Amino acid sequence: MAGTVDVLVEGGRANPGPPIGPVLGPTPVDVQAVVSKINEVTAAYDGTQVPVKIVYEDDGSFELEVGSPPTAALIKKEIGIEKGSGYSKRSFVGDISVEQIKKIAAQKLPGLLAYDLKNAAKEISGTCVALGVTIDGKNPRDFKEKVDSGVYDDTLAE
Repeated sequence: MAGTVDVLVEGGRANPGPPIGPVLGPTPVDVQAVVSKINEVTAAYDGTQVPVKIVYEDDGSFELEVGSPPTAALIKKEIGIEKGSGYSKRSFVGDISVEQIKKIAAQKLPGLLAYDLKNAAKEISGTCVALGVTIDGKNPRDFKEKVDSGVYDDTLAE
C-alpha cells in the first residue's frame, strides 16, 4: 500500500486539514508528524505556496520532496502584490528590479530548462509579462533583448 501524495501547501503553515489530512488519513502514516516535518522544511517559504511530494511506506515511514514555489508566487511575494493584472499587455500592477529577478532566477535555476542565470532570468521575465509586472519600470518584453545585448551582464553574473 505504499504510495505517493502530491500537495500544494502554504510554506511553514501546513495543517492536518485538507489537502493533507483527508489523503493521508487512510494510510498508516502519522499525519501530524508529516505536517510538522512539512512546516519545518518549508519555513523559508513562509506564506508562499510550495509543492510537496509525500512518499510513504506500509510501515508508516515517509519522506518529503519539497519543490520550488511557482515563479508567479515568488514574483508576487517579492514585490508584495496579491495577484497579477487581468490585462497584462496594457495594465501593470507592480515593478520588480533586475536584482530581484536574479534572486528568483537563482532559486528556480535547478528546475528550469535554462543552463545559466542569464537565461533563467529571461524565463522569469516571461512570467512578469503574464503577471503585468514591469522590470525596472520598463515593459518586461524588452528585458530579453537587453539581456541578450549584454546590458545586464554585470548584474546577472553568476
